Amino acid sequence: MTIAVATDGVEAGDWREAVGTAASALVDAGAAGEGYPDACVRVVEENGPYIVLTKGLALVHARPEEGGLAVGVGVTRLTAPVEFGHPDNDPVDLLLSFCTPDPDVHVGTLAGLARALSGGLADRLRAASDQDELARVLKEALPDA
Repeated sequence: MTIAVATDGVEAGDWREAVGTAASALVDAGAAGEGYPDACVRVVEENGPYIVLTKGLALVHARPEEGGLAVGVGVTRLTAPVEFGHPDNDPVDLLLSFCTPDPDVHVGTLAGLARALSGGLADRLRAASDQDELARVLKEALPDA
């Protein structure tokens, strides 16, 4: 069973704060351990802004062994976009976060998110009127959530 969380109207001063907030929602939901937000920030510090997948959208994650306790997927919508330093897809206003307890589930969750994104998930999330609708759209896009 996937734990799905939505956070709307988030103010973030920079990408680190945005990533930390998105990952913290998974901690608050019980899907990730306390160190997961810091691990997600480190991913970008060490590897660059590769998590910025498309215009305005980042996929926040870390390795399963860095705090994934359950399968968790979240969406965070920012009040104002932040720059990650991506040459083509900045600035980011929408963050999808996820965590998993093991590598096999990690790959499967990533594949499910990719299918949902190719099916227009980002546009539906941006069009959501409030946090409840954000959560509904996310759960509809990921049927096992």
